[in-house]
Amino acid sequence: MVCSGKALHTLWRLLCWAAVVCGESLAQEPFAIHSIRTDGDLTLGGLFPVHARGPKGTPCGDLKKEKGIHRLEAMLYALDQINSDPDLLTNITLGARILDTCSKDIYALEQSLTFVQTHIQKDTSDVRCTNGEPPIFVKPERIVGVIGASSSSVSIMVAKILRLFKIPQISYASTAPELSDNSSYAFFSRVVPPDSYQAQAMVDIVKALGWNYVSTLASEGSYGESGVEAFMQVSREAGGICIAQSLKISMESRRVDYDKVIRRLLDSPGVRGVIIFASEDDIRQVLAAAKRASQAGHFIWIGSDSWGSKTSPVKLQGEVAEGAVTILPKRASVEGFDTYFTSRTLENNRRNVWFAEFWEENFDCQVTRTGSKKDTAKKCTGEERIGSHSQYQQEGKVQFVIDAVYAMAHALQNMHKNLCPGYIGICPAMDPVSGEDLLRYVRNIHFNGSAGNPVMFNDKGDPPGRYDIFQYQLIANNTWDYRLIGQWTEQLYLNVEDMRWPGGSRELPASVCSLPCKAGERKKNGEGRILLLAL
Repeated sequence: MVCSGKALHTLWRLLCWAAVVCGESLAQEPFAIHSIRTDGDLTLGGLFPVHARGPKGTPCGDLKKEKGIHRLEAMLYALDQINSDPDLLTNITLGARILDTCSKDIYALEQSLTFVQTHIQKDTSDVRCTNGEPPIFVKPERIVGVIGASSSSVSIMVAKILRLFKIPQISYASTAPELSDNSSYAFFSRVVPPDSYQAQAMVDIVKALGWNYVSTLASEGSYGESGVEAFMQVSREAGGICIAQSLKISMESRRVDYDKVIRRLLDSPGVRGVIIFASEDDIRQVLAAAKRASQAGHFIWIGSDSWGSKTSPVKLQGEVAEGAVTILPKRASVEGFDTYFTSRTLENNRRNVWFAEFWEENFDCQVTRTGSKKDTAKKCTGEERIGSHSQYQQEGKVQFVIDAVYAMAHALQNMHKNLCPGYIGICPAMDPVSGEDLLRYVRNIHFNGSAGNPVMFNDKGDPPGRYDIFQYQLIANNTWDYRLIGQWTEQLYLNVEDMRWPGGSRELPASVCSLPCKAGERKKNGEGRILLLAL
């Protein structure tokens, strides 16, 4: 990111104002007023989509119970584990400052200014309060590294400002290929593989199914568009795959727009395979449109990790999702987190400033009569229990949040061993922590993560590509579920004999430019497709 002098001056003024308080405003902060803050010798920032993007005119919308609360609690859980581990960062406590991105890149950028306040040298000699008194300077905690963000668009925006201030960042969910560009995102790393690996896996699946003609479908934005772009690039390099249509779903799409997508896909009648990089909501809407068009069983979707093994996109529309092949980074549930999270209560989890809101959503009750967002007559008792009085299933990226926090902790541990040998606590060589030095330690860590898989990074900050491959299959009358049918770790392992297609068929569906001619037939070029003509 290149900043003009005016832009930097504006940023300086904002950050300076953030650190200066007068009179009774001592406890106030202009940025991140609503945030989680835990004390420590070293502090990690955290960025999580606690709320969805708000309606026009408001930054934040509804609470995201799983992607927001589960994930941020995973960071707190990891910090608790690290701080109680006698062999990791001995005599050093990791603290946290956790912010809500509200699933919006510009809002997240504004929030992230909190992380860079102490990294700016300020000349405050001419600063005076309105009453003429000298100001009191509040020194915020110095953030040494940041965990997050979730969506690629938010990580891209935040990574640009963190790069300016040389603060290492490790994402637990951002997969856009462009984040592998060290020239633009030098301080960004991630514990989930980039979509360039996923694109290769999808190309390998298409070839294994014998297809040579497919369409692509992307949600507007960094994730969808860069994912499809990566697939098209890999398919060109591999050869043998043609793209019939490449369609994009705009952020403002309505029901009629999804119906139009299906009609466009049907314009290529021989193409049944559709590569889809889209948000959960877009996937759900596309499937609903296919159902309205009575196209159950026609399209065979090849879905990216945003589809994975999720139930929300396919709920009540299993017949149009049947046969879909989906990809998900290899992962496993962390039992310790389940024990931790299901034991959280209003009483023992006051450090999470959004937990009361979660409690209301989770148990459909009101914590307080005034100021509650929940419109219900039932009052929360505080005796409710997660998992006992409500459904609970660990969110899929919890493992990666924990691994990201541990990656930063191991990097700090190795840094301390080298710079502070035999020193108890933080030595002068790490006060303050050099972001450039810490980045080198981050890129060189190697340990077994929470699921037992090795955690490591290449020189671009990317981990190895490891994916599970699922197929959405009919398992009983009007009952469908995901079945593990293979994996991809640098190459494809696919159990084709375990695959089932719409209607329970075992015969591989075709998605080709043209079927082979039968005896007595010849091929003739038609307008936009190959026609078979009887001789």
